[in-house]
Amino acid sequence: MEEAKVILKQITSSIPETAYGVERMMLIGDLISRLSLEERVLIKRLFDSFLIKMSETMASDIDIGGFGSQGRIWYRIFGNKTPDSSWGIFSFDEVNVIILTILLERQRQFLYENRNLDFSYTIFRNDQMFRFRADAYFDLDQMALNMRAINAVVRPYKGLDLHPNVSKILSLAHTMEGLVLITGITGSGKSATLDSIIDANNHTVDGHVVIIASPVEYVHKSDRCIIRHREVGRDVLSFKEGAIQALRQDPDIVVIGEMRDPDTIMTALEITDSGHKVFSTLHTSSAVESIDRIIGEVPPVEQERVRNRLADVIKLVISQKLVQSMDGKVVLAKEIMVANPSVKAAIKNNNTSEIYQMMSESGDEGMVTLEQDLKRLYVGRRISQETAISYSNNKRRLQQLLNLVPQT
Repeated sequence: MEEAKVILKQITSSIPETAYGVERMMLIGDLISRLSLEERVLIKRLFDSFLIKMSETMASDIDIGGFGSQGRIWYRIFGNKTPDSSWGIFSFDEVNVIILTILLERQRQFLYENRNLDFSYTIFRNDQMFRFRADAYFDLDQMALNMRAINAVVRPYKGLDLHPNVSKILSLAHTMEGLVLITGITGSGKSATLDSIIDANNHTVDGHVVIIASPVEYVHKSDRCIIRHREVGRDVLSFKEGAIQALRQDPDIVVIGEMRDPDTIMTALEITDSGHKVFSTLHTSSAVESIDRIIGEVPPVEQERVRNRLADVIKLVISQKLVQSMDGKVVLAKEIMVANPSVKAAIKNNNTSEIYQMMSESGDEGMVTLEQDLKRLYVGRRISQETAISYSNNKRRLQQLLNLVPQT
């Protein structure tokens, strides 16, 4: 580690004060390209030690660099993000060098041009593989980086505690077509839930799964399913391109990592319309919001057509949050919408505001509102009352469920 710090000081001392912003990063990149292989390895080992500390402390995320970090290494441990004083303080340029050293030349060029780079990163330690989802970006002209640890093992499917009817919809053995959405805000465990579902299919059904992701996180080992992993920017140019190409690859399940733009949304609907089973994710906090978001992403002239097509193909929406539990860790709270005929009619008739009540009254079909699930966790003494109310989307409804305010 000390050798790496010496190299960092040597590099940063040769950076002219007159270079700023992207030009400064490009100059640093040129200096890095002149380092010997041994010197680059030493810097990489220093960076990898930051990540090893993540596994030792059970941290989910690490943040370094940029003006906001103030030269410190920050970890998110059980929901709380704090700096780790044991690493000391690094100068802005020292962190710039560290971040740019772990990137390939083509990745650095993409970062200079787009001011942002999504990528995956892997380290090996004691014959164990650790994978991370990473995002490099600029913060007041300095390089910043967030990395999220990817689970080395898939969360057990049984741990999702899903209704048998919901499991049938998720299984290729019972439902061979339709759109399934896993939604939630950033850091809500969407990818982990999706991986659990894919893993369950992999071990129980014969089929072909094509995963298009940015970046690829958990790498599935083919069992009863052959599983293809296609990373956007490395194996395929975009989610849309990957989804279109998947149709020519004889898939049974197509996983679109994120429906982040109108083109991808329309492509996902078209693939599902052609009789395929499609899984995807959205950054929304409720099932109803997910339906409204998809329709709202397209131009008004297209919304009626999209509304009807979505109603025809949607099968299930799981919207989830990771909630702080009584033991200081996190527990999964979820909202589930099964697209039964009533829900489909509400979507087609632009009456999505009625769906919440349908969910709250359809527990026998596997539906549940977030507030009902938070109540379940509170009654089971998994979370506090204050936490339940804090994480609810409809606080008054939860207070009614907990008999804190009169029913209306």
